Amino acid sequence: MEFNRFGQIHRTAAKVVKLSYRFWQIAALAMLMGSCSSSPTTTGSPQASTSDNPAGGDAWTVGMIIVGPKNDAGWNQAHYEGMETVVKTVPGVKFEYVDKVNPGDRPNVTGAQVADDLIAKGAKMIIFNSDDFKDDALAAAKKHPDISIIHISGDYAWKEGKNFKDQKNLSNIMARMEYGKMMAGCAAALGTKTGKIGYLGPLINDETRRYASSAYLGAKYCWENYRKKNPKDLTFKVTWIGFWFNIPGKTLDPTKVADDYYNGGFDVVMSGIDTPEAATQAKKAADAGKDVRFVHYDFKEGCTLAPGICLGVPYYNWSLPYRKAVEEARSGKIPNEFVWLAPDWKDINNPETSILGFLPGKALGENTKFMDEFIKGLGDGSIHPFKGPLNFQDGTPFLKAGETATDQQIWYLPQLLAGMEGPSK
Repeated sequence: MEFNRFGQIHRTAAKVVKLSYRFWQIAALAMLMGSCSSSPTTTGSPQASTSDNPAGGDAWTVGMIIVGPKNDAGWNQAHYEGMETVVKTVPGVKFEYVDKVNPGDRPNVTGAQVADDLIAKGAKMIIFNSDDFKDDALAAAKKHPDISIIHISGDYAWKEGKNFKDQKNLSNIMARMEYGKMMAGCAAALGTKTGKIGYLGPLINDETRRYASSAYLGAKYCWENYRKKNPKDLTFKVTWIGFWFNIPGKTLDPTKVADDYYNGGFDVVMSGIDTPEAATQAKKAADAGKDVRFVHYDFKEGCTLAPGICLGVPYYNWSLPYRKAVEEARSGKIPNEFVWLAPDWKDINNPETSILGFLPGKALGENTKFMDEFIKGLGDGSIHPFKGPLNFQDGTPFLKAGETATDQQIWYLPQLLAGMEGPSK
């Protein structure tokens, strides 16, 4: 095929273009990794971090690929600090990371390419911290069969799941944050005065649908049982921004979405994204005289963003599964399992035993007693919001009366639930 100059390229020229593109792709990755320093800083720029715990010459290196900035006061910071805790408590471990690996910040760099570079520098384990990296994690596992690959969220290692891949060095780790989201929804229902709760959602997939739906079920239960209100008087609206955090020009601006909620009669906004716009905009609205509150997500210190109007925060304790994975891999066992951890119901806020917790905020006030009762019920099984009768948003049946959802039904939730506002796809 010979192509003319009017919008087409000769075959030889096409090869040059292809090689040139590949050169710049490699150069971009080299610049990304070359910008790494040997010690952590307070900036969000891509860098490698060496722990404060001297690992010596035979250091066992863990590399982490982080989808957003490592200091986002949310999802990514929770992962970063979780591995920092492992470094401080497990001798001989070195931690390196690259953050902001996403299409907005690094359009020509894939997670699999970053993994290649970290492994070339000596990493024995690679952690991909976002569902967005599921195919990068699988590709890295296939290319480096002697390296432990951990993918956070995802289901390729789940033998009973829909997407199982028989890859011996790939593990999935996730917390049963559905419980945390139920607690968050309960806090929102206990704290609202208008009965209008807004949910700031990321992109739409199975995970985000089940989280938003869990929050709704928790809100509905506490609205009916503790507030003694009609469920028809509860508004629960989900707005999806299109990614886990704001990418200008590609997503809805979560700052504007939060403002629209607070300016539109919604007095509680729940965060389902990686970053703290629900909190920062709630503080601005409260400072302007509005009677509003928020529920943070991901990060244990979330309520410190605006303590007086925070209803609570469900958070992850990543040091717990990371420490276990590191210790197993160092002993010669390459992790290969699907891990979906429930909280330690004896003490959900015990960092030594519980993957997730919930901290009530000051704004919850005397309603904390109802939250304690709700958490106790979730733990002993007397409260099970994923129990029928429940319908999907389009009116079709999800669970029959008395039927309890299976793990697969919850994980692969295809729609939002009846009673919720906002798109399911």
